[in-house]
Amino acid sequence: MLGNCAVILIIYLHPALHTPMYFFIGNLAFLDAVYISTTVPKMLIIYFKKRKTISYVGCVAQLYVYLVMAATESTLLSTMAYDRYVAICNPLRYHAIMNKKVCLELATISWIFGILYSLIHTGNTFRLRFCKSIQIDHFFCDIPPLLKISCSSTILTEMIVYVVGGLLVLICFPLIIISYVFIVKTVFKISTAKARTKTCSTCISHFLSVSLFYVSGSFAYFHPTEHNSFNQYKVNALFYTILPPLLNPLIYSFRNKEIEKVFKK
Repeated sequence: MLGNCAVILIIYLHPALHTPMYFFIGNLAFLDAVYISTTVPKMLIIYFKKRKTISYVGCVAQLYVYLVMAATESTLLSTMAYDRYVAICNPLRYHAIMNKKVCLELATISWIFGILYSLIHTGNTFRLRFCKSIQIDHFFCDIPPLLKISCSSTILTEMIVYVVGGLLVLICFPLIIISYVFIVKTVFKISTAKARTKTCSTCISHFLSVSLFYVSGSFAYFHPTEHNSFNQYKVNALFYTILPPLLNPLIYSFRNKEIEKVFKK
């Protein structure tokens, strides 16, 4: 929370950082701040208190907000990849293409996509009847543990989860890969090694964030259940909910000379 809020504050207070790249970094920091506060505070309360409960409405709200943040972050990371593509492959037209209006539109699309994604999954999950148990075998309200305690048929629900979740990955991840293919091709055309290194350094932070988000998410949600115990799933989910929000501010602060310079001031 401290790291993400510091990044937002630094970008907001310094006009020199009011550029498309930092606009998206600020959005990412806000997403991570809300993302981490959706699950971890309740998890800590449950851990330290004897009464380990969450209300039905609280459970619905937690799942909804969690999915909004996760889906919006996935979409925003692909938007940031497009921003880096324009900056490196079309540097002379960068400010004309990535103007304020376009940046706001891209950020808005990311949020709308995340909201719709979450509405589908939350509505799909809570249309089920829960009568097997009132105990959720997890540290927050997530889809797999909720499906485990449902006494309704979950086949359709699981199918929608895989199809919609798969579409999210199939839309966002290929866009990131395509952007980086063009970026790499452009980098190889640069004549001097110093210029190539400088160009690559602008993408390293984003690449690390993408790797962190998708690798931790894949371990949490795409491991086959027959080869992976539910306890292992909980451990993977813990890393997925905590690591990206924790490390993103460190990645963008310590690897970014402009933010580091402003932070020192």
